[in-house]
Amino acid sequence: MKKSSPEYPIESPIPFRTGSNGEFEPRAFSKLDRVAEETFHGVAAEKAKRLGVSRRDFVSSSMGTATALWVINQVYGCSSDGDTRFQVDGGMMEDAGACEPLEGDEFIFDVQTHHVNPSGAWRDGGGFEDSLFGFPQARCGETDFVDCFDADHYIREVFVNSDTAVAALSQVPAVPGNNPLETAEAAATRELVNRMADSQRLIIHGIVVPDRGAEQLDGMQALKEEQKIAAWKVYTQFGGWRLDDEAIGIPFIEKARELDVKLVCAHKGLSQFGLDPSVSSADDIGVVAPMFPDVDFLVYHSGFEVNVPEGPYDQTSVQGVDTLVRAVLENEIGKQGNVYAELGSTWRFLMTQPDAAAHVLGKLLLHLGEDRILWGTDSIWYGTPQDQISAFRTFEIPESMQEMYGYPALTDAAKAKILGVTAADVYGIDVEATRCAIRDDDVSMAKLAIEEDPSLRRPSYRRAGPQSRREFLRFLKLHEGQPG
Repeated sequence: MKKSSPEYPIESPIPFRTGSNGEFEPRAFSKLDRVAEETFHGVAAEKAKRLGVSRRDFVSSSMGTATALWVINQVYGCSSDGDTRFQVDGGMMEDAGACEPLEGDEFIFDVQTHHVNPSGAWRDGGGFEDSLFGFPQARCGETDFVDCFDADHYIREVFVNSDTAVAALSQVPAVPGNNPLETAEAAATRELVNRMADSQRLIIHGIVVPDRGAEQLDGMQALKEEQKIAAWKVYTQFGGWRLDDEAIGIPFIEKARELDVKLVCAHKGLSQFGLDPSVSSADDIGVVAPMFPDVDFLVYHSGFEVNVPEGPYDQTSVQGVDTLVRAVLENEIGKQGNVYAELGSTWRFLMTQPDAAAHVLGKLLLHLGEDRILWGTDSIWYGTPQDQISAFRTFEIPESMQEMYGYPALTDAAKAKILGVTAADVYGIDVEATRCAIRDDDVSMAKLAIEEDPSLRRPSYRRAGPQSRREFLRFLKLHEGQPG
């Protein structure tokens, strides 16, 4: 953080209140959330004093992360089964050397990351800039907060401040010329990262808005040939269309097949406030996946909705992860099929809902399998994804829930596949060759320097956006009812 930057309050590395970016109504801040915050601050102050370090240094260390996970177990994880969800103990809160469970050597492939071009024409429109202000990364210390989301910060937070080895750079829904990150700009970031790494550490998506007509489909060939995109990214809720729409969705998929880029990444879930949630449902996946068996469908967010409770599978659910599970079951897609569930933002929201997290991961493991779940974090919106990585490494589905619901165990082998091995297979990346290539690259050297001097790393963990329904509605009123 710059010397001229304001001194932000000390907050938990695992946020207990998730907030909103202005697109969706936030989950209500509960009594348990308040108890968790108070407990964390009390324990962190006590441990920092005992260790003779500042509270800020303690919170930014692995011991701070272990403390946050311990608090989640104590406050949110209390249930009749008596099992904890995050495998941390008291010793990890006082001894960094005991924090080995937070660490690992998995090959991590983050299939959903973002950044913006702060000098792009999109800033004249206003709306998305307001949404960015609600994200944690906006408090990185730059005079112009949008600079916190540029390529430099993206590279540092994703590749240097976390254990991420490879990432897919995606874009938000907007027509060309008004996107916070145009495909050509994403390609420039890819070339920068891969040149620093002397290997393929970044791939990019090509954003398509097929409801805008034939011009969008015609432009797909240029995205493939000129920008060398690795997959297509679509947002069905923007424009209100479905993948099985014979006038919009089907022609788009057929064009993808024609161009031989047969990876379709579709945003499903996290419905934007004021838009028809049915077009964010994953039920259309169940229709198109059997129609196009040679196309892989990557379901971003897995259909997760912030305010839809997640429990055991309910075939009557019309929103949430159950819509994806039902689509897979009713269409007999199976664990070796062409549908993949992605965890971007989903896992971050579930980290402080351990029972819901166990149900979501359990349902996906049971019905899609460990070979069909992909790791994503939606970073750089939330800053470094390291907190999400550390939490996932320590998470387990309790034996009591495995017995009651038939969920598989979330084993180390399953975690390794989810964190990166499966995505590498989907995108055709050689894991071992990439590991060897990045061992001594410029990005890895920067990461090593920070590991040797942790004071160089000050990842920001800030509250994100409106924290209550009242704040959310005030946000919309200030922005003339337009979500981000």
